[in-house]
Amino acid sequence: MEKTRIDKWLWMVRLFKTRTLSSDACNAGKVKIANINCKASREVKINDEIQVRIGQLLKTVRVLDLPKNRLPAKLTPEYYEDLTPQEEYERMKMLHMNVEFREHGIGRPTKRDRRQLDYLKDFLSDTEEWEENN
Repeated sequence: MEKTRIDKWLWMVRLFKTRTLSSDACNAGKVKIANINCKASREVKINDEIQVRIGQLLKTVRVLDLPKNRLPAKLTPEYYEDLTPQEEYERMKMLHMNVEFREHGIGRPTKRDRRQLDYLKDFLSDTEEWEENN
């Protein structure tokens, strides 16, 4: 049965940009196999379920195959199955939606603009809470 180091596998299937980043994530306890923290040297086998914390996203994948070298992005679905719940992706989308965007060069909002933005945020949050309760 073939085996590969977990840090190398995470890098090869493009879950991390560099092998150093994947190794650091393993050492920091952000990578788990079967709900157990693993070191970078841990061997990964086919059908292992891996949980990886990438930023605020908790991604869960199942190993389908072990590549020989780093893959092109198009081929990554052949080597792992994404088991991450849809709610996790929606939570990440909501985190990115809460960031305000202003055109570069417009400057800071005036006091009146700030009050309108605060009113709009309060109105939208009340609407979302109401929809969740009904």
